[in-house]
Amino acid sequence: MDLFDFMRENTMDKESPLASRLRPVTLDEVVGQQHIIGKDKLLYRAIKADKLGSVIFYGPPGTGKTTLAKVIANTTSADFKQINATVAGKKDMEEIVKEAKDSLGMFGKKTILFVDEIHRFNKGQQDYLLPFVEDGTLTLIGATTENPYFEVNGALLSRSRVFELKPLEREDIRELIRRAVYDKDKGMGVYNAVIDEEAMNFLADVANGDARAALNAVELGVMTTERDPADGKIHIDIDVAQECIQKRVVRYDKDGDNHYDTISAFIKSMRGSDPDAAVYYLARMLYAGEDMKFIARRIMICAAEDVGNADPQALVVAVAAAQAAERIGLPEAQIILSQAVTYVATAPKSNAACNAVFDALEAVKSRKTMPVPVHLQDAHYKGAAKLGHGQGYLYAHDFPNHYVKQQYLPDGMEGSVFYQPSENGYERKIKEHMEFIRNEAEE
Repeated sequence: MDLFDFMRENTMDKESPLASRLRPVTLDEVVGQQHIIGKDKLLYRAIKADKLGSVIFYGPPGTGKTTLAKVIANTTSADFKQINATVAGKKDMEEIVKEAKDSLGMFGKKTILFVDEIHRFNKGQQDYLLPFVEDGTLTLIGATTENPYFEVNGALLSRSRVFELKPLEREDIRELIRRAVYDKDKGMGVYNAVIDEEAMNFLADVANGDARAALNAVELGVMTTERDPADGKIHIDIDVAQECIQKRVVRYDKDGDNHYDTISAFIKSMRGSDPDAAVYYLARMLYAGEDMKFIARRIMICAAEDVGNADPQALVVAVAAAQAAERIGLPEAQIILSQAVTYVATAPKSNAACNAVFDALEAVKSRKTMPVPVHLQDAHYKGAAKLGHGQGYLYAHDFPNHYVKQQYLPDGMEGSVFYQPSENGYERKIKEHMEFIRNEAEE
């Protein structure tokens, strides 16, 4: 390294964005991602022991992919090289491979190559790395926001372990914001700034798991806000936070009345067959940073409770939307949730299936529990047939319309009715079908 390189690195350390300056040096400083770097996890042990093999870090922006690579760089005894696939070419890789071979041959020292945005490499560029990863000349760390199973060559993937990073939790981002504001070594503590709880919660919510977005907003707020003449401090309040992240505040306390009022209105709008109101409250919750998994759970419950068998597909749509939204993530997940909400809101409604189980539960609690009728008991376990279990059972498929009248409820409960299909949607067909097969059997 010459004098100019040294001066440039020193300047970058001081002038680089806050998100870069706050990057952890050790594993214990990393916030979040405990599912892969918890102290009992493979990745944590491999980094600590300096026995890391080739890995691919996959996850949304701002979740710590580059951070983990930097931690590895500070931990390993191997040479650490970094390139970005958006600007690096084959010549850059050839130079790194040559240096890696020299380092391994002369000093027995391994080389770790960190390729940021590895999905930007074309097939030929990825293929070039393959033999050097395979023979141990390079240990590869790739970082990508795209699904590596689509964007990274299969041969390279088979020689690497994929670790998926999740969007940071709200409390993780709160912790990073605290460090950013009050840490005097890496953060902006020397500016004598303070941040309100309301502003911190707002930034943690709207960042949507992206730590970089929250930290950039904090940096902008501290650097552009006038000091309060009364105490000489820079105050980051909700108005400053809103301005810095360019998002309007929606009053939505996740632990307060507004949260419960909004979700209540959301559910009641779906139940009341008003898709416009339902999708409005969906948008309000998403804009305020509500957990989409929480929203998806309420849609599934509404599909079962308020639509039920009037349209059995409603629950199918709701469950599929919940799974797809979690797999795809925001912002695209909002489209999926909107489809489910409008489907459930416009579906014919019936709470007959919901009422059936509550009425049955009440019967279980209030009546004496009678044994299962003998002809319905299992005759297959040891000695059961000799005791007469299962005798007299009529196999429904042996009869017309695959139905035969026989006693299914315990003695004393004959004639009890729990499920009463409505006249709405598909339940009308259910009702007609049940009446038809029962009448046919009686004739």
